[in-house]
Amino acid sequence: MLGGVCAGIGDWTVAEITDAGVRVGHVAVHVADSRGELAGRICDLRVDQHHAGRGHEQAGRDWAERWCAQRGARRLDVPLTEPAGDLFDGYGVRAQLRVRRVDTPPEPFDGVTARPMTQDEYSGWLAAEKASYAGDIVRSGTLSPKDAERKSDDDFAKLVPEGLATADNTFLVLEAEGERLGTGWLKHGHLPGVTYGYSLHVQEEHRGKGYGRAAMAVGERATLAGGDSALMFTVWGGNEVAMNLYTSAGYHVIEEIRSISLPE
Repeated sequence: MLGGVCAGIGDWTVAEITDAGVRVGHVAVHVADSRGELAGRICDLRVDQHHAGRGHEQAGRDWAERWCAQRGARRLDVPLTEPAGDLFDGYGVRAQLRVRRVDTPPEPFDGVTARPMTQDEYSGWLAAEKASYAGDIVRSGTLSPKDAERKSDDDFAKLVPEGLATADNTFLVLEAEGERLGTGWLKHGHLPGVTYGYSLHVQEEHRGKGYGRAAMAVGERATLAGGDSALMFTVWGGNEVAMNLYTSAGYHVIEEIRSISLPE
C-alpha cells in the first residue's frame, strides 16, 4: 500500500507552512482527472510537534483548498491514517478501509452455512453486485450515477476477468436450513496474508435478524481456508449500519477517506 502511494509522489506539489518566516511544517497536494471531473487531494499535511496546536494545521488545510480550487478541482479528498482531531470535521466520510486479524475459525452463527456459487447463479449475482457497487459510490457522494455505473463496469471487468474461474477468488452462497440468505465474494492474497472482502451480502428480506455478523463469520472462515490471516473490507460513506456492524465485530479503521466540495 505504501508503495502505491510513493509511486505518485513525483506528481505532488509541496508547500512549506511558515510562521514569521520560520518553517513549521508542510502540505502536499495533487489535482487530477477523476471520471471527467478534476479532484484535488491533500496527500500529506504535517506540522512540527513543537509548533502543533497553534492553527498551522488549519492554515495548511485552507491553503490546500484554495490551491486546488484555483486549478479547477470541484472536490478535495484527504486520506486519514491517524486521528486528526477536528481538523477535517467538515469533510464528509467517503469510505473507510477496515481490517481484523483472524486467528481461529469462528463458530457458525445461527446455523448459517456457505457453499460454492454455481455457474448458473453467477450471472444474476454479477448484475446485482455491479448495481450495488455503483449505488454505494453514488450514496457516498463520490460520483454521479452515470459515472458510478461506468466505474462499476470497468472495475468488475478487471477484478473478475474469468468470472467464476478467476484465480484466488472465492464465491459463496450463504444459507440457513436450506434457504438462501445471501452471497459472499472474497479475494485471497490481496495483500500479503490479507483477504479482501469485496462483498458479504445478506438479502434484504433477511436483514435485521443477526445474519450480518453470521456473514462476517463466513468470510473469516473463508479467509483462513484461503491461506490468509486477516480480513479487510471497504465501507462506503453513508452506510452507518455496516460501519456499526464492523465496529462491533472488531474491524479497525486503517484508512478513512474524507471529502469536501470546492467552490467554482
